Amino acid sequence: MSDSTSPEPVARPWVAAGVLFFDEAGRVLLVKPTYKDGWEIPGGYLHPGETPSEAAAREVEEELAIKPPLGPLLVADWAPHAVEGDKLLFVFDGGRLNQADRAAVTPDGVEISAWAYHDRDQLEQLLIPRLARRVLAALDHRGEGGARYLEHGTPWDR
Repeated sequence: MSDSTSPEPVARPWVAAGVLFFDEAGRVLLVKPTYKDGWEIPGGYLHPGETPSEAAAREVEEELAIKPPLGPLLVADWAPHAVEGDKLLFVFDGGRLNQADRAAVTPDGVEISAWAYHDRDQLEQLLIPRLARRVLAALDHRGEGGARYLEHGTPWDR
């Protein structure tokens, strides 16, 4: 604190959560937003009082009309944006979608116009750089157990 009457400012990040789903070939499910260029992973910002896992599940249901169980947290990424401000982003492992969920996937048509599976080597071309780094770090960490902490999509290993 600078003095007894002026508290230090604290970070108030925007918090978002997304999910990585896979097909039997290990390709990653991406969604095509209607409101911007490029592709994304299913997910979005948290509502007040919502946990990251609750937000991820809600966003998947809203965007794709499915309710698969979520797996473990893969990464948490501290990724401030020069224009949008501080961000804290969580990526969960959705695992391989079962046949019923794959058949039921229906883009909402409002936020999401399409979905498709993509190979790992396509991700850097399809995703914006900061999201590509986050997703690739999550893929690298998948199966190792526990979650990995990132800063700007880069593992923070000290």
